Amino acid sequence: MEIFQNHQRPSRKLFLFAFIAVWLFVTISSDEDYYKLLGISRESSTREIRQAFKKLALTMHPDKNPNDATAHEKFLKINRAYEVLKDEDLRKKYDKYGEKGLQDEQQGGRYESWNYYRYDFGIYDDDPEITTVDRGDFDAAVNSGEVWFVNFYFPRCSHCHDLAPTWREFAKEMDGVIRIGAVNCGDNGMLCRSKGINSYPSLYVFRAGMKPEKYYGDRTKSSLTTFAMQFVKSKVTELWQGNILSEIDRAFAERIGWLITFCADTGDCLEPQTRRKLAGMLDGLVNVGWMDCSKQADLCDSFEITTSTTALFPPGSSLAQKGSVMFIQSLDTKEIYAQVLQHLPDLEILTKSSFEHKLAHHRWLISFSFGHNDLASHEYKKLKAVLKDSQIQVGKVDCVADSELCTSLYIQKPCVAVFKGVGIHDFEIYHGKDALYNVVAFAKESVNAHVTTLRPENFPSHEKEPWLVDFLLLGVRHVELFSPS
Repeated sequence: MEIFQNHQRPSRKLFLFAFIAVWLFVTISSDEDYYKLLGISRESSTREIRQAFKKLALTMHPDKNPNDATAHEKFLKINRAYEVLKDEDLRKKYDKYGEKGLQDEQQGGRYESWNYYRYDFGIYDDDPEITTVDRGDFDAAVNSGEVWFVNFYFPRCSHCHDLAPTWREFAKEMDGVIRIGAVNCGDNGMLCRSKGINSYPSLYVFRAGMKPEKYYGDRTKSSLTTFAMQFVKSKVTELWQGNILSEIDRAFAERIGWLITFCADTGDCLEPQTRRKLAGMLDGLVNVGWMDCSKQADLCDSFEITTSTTALFPPGSSLAQKGSVMFIQSLDTKEIYAQVLQHLPDLEILTKSSFEHKLAHHRWLISFSFGHNDLASHEYKKLKAVLKDSQIQVGKVDCVADSELCTSLYIQKPCVAVFKGVGIHDFEIYHGKDALYNVVAFAKESVNAHVTTLRPENFPSHEKEPWLVDFLLLGVRHVELFSPS
């Protein structure tokens, strides 16, 4: 449970916790469970909600069940569940109060034809390279520091459907270089109107601190790629005898490695476009460079290069140190990116002996895992670079190896928490979806937010000011204001 501020007397603590638990249980069990109707968990993302509803809509729609007299009523139920859970505000009301909290909302009795759900509904929901962004997470996404190229579309727009195959191919081409997004303006009319969207599809590039830029060019994959790449500012350095030592020493001093492509007379070296993409994908983690061995023959010989190849030099590595340099055979951008990311050092591991000292004066984002990668996946290695300017350090705790530490913090499942830099007990746990841009936005907001995670031993008992407490139980939130009695 987490708080903005609260107060309660010690004699009423147990009663308070028992009351909230019973209230939540009764609320959840006495209503129609919208999550159960759609077959999803309470932590499901909006995308997962749409995917679950679409799957049910294609099988339960009255058009597909003409002989079932109950089909209409059944479909109204799952349609109502979807309409509530897809809307950020309605979902919060439902999670908090159940169906009773929705009595003032329009119940809805209309739905679309089966063909709509089959061909028009959620055009990009099944494409892993395209992030479907909604009103609830749009700002977090475009202000995360990454470049976002967003397609604002309308489900019944024929031009939107015409563009879809190209947008998918373009997303695969740019996967990992920049974020490719899509906003369904049928579901997010308020968001689209606030962004001045008045025609479909509308394509915009967003980045924090930059005015959104609309794309007016040809809607071909090559034209879209050329336009998008101009926003990738990471440079590719040509290395030669006059700069190689200073460039490598400078990067190694900052604990940043080098990915170098050696272009010789034989073999295949990475194309310039591939190098630029890798520079964007690995920005802040690894510098990307190339060497022309036809001009720098002696230098390439010193690296023992006889044919075109690509090599990763981690900080402090050298050819003399066996196994410290990784040679990469692939020419595929995504394969190289995955190999480099996997080879990079893992998040710093914090233990019970180092935890208090490390968190005493510095702000940290900590991933708590339970014997698996959990949230501390290879992708999370990027957090260190992304949060560097916000002066937030990144680490992880293995709760299997350090169970006593996790128990003392009341952490019982994999999660991410932000520690504010004033000790081990001033932290806030992240409850959003496991998306890098959402975690980044949460971390930046959390370090400046006056929010405290409450535990039984620090639950406010003697303060005179009122406290607003956000209880989280079984995935359901309940906010309560407590005033001095």
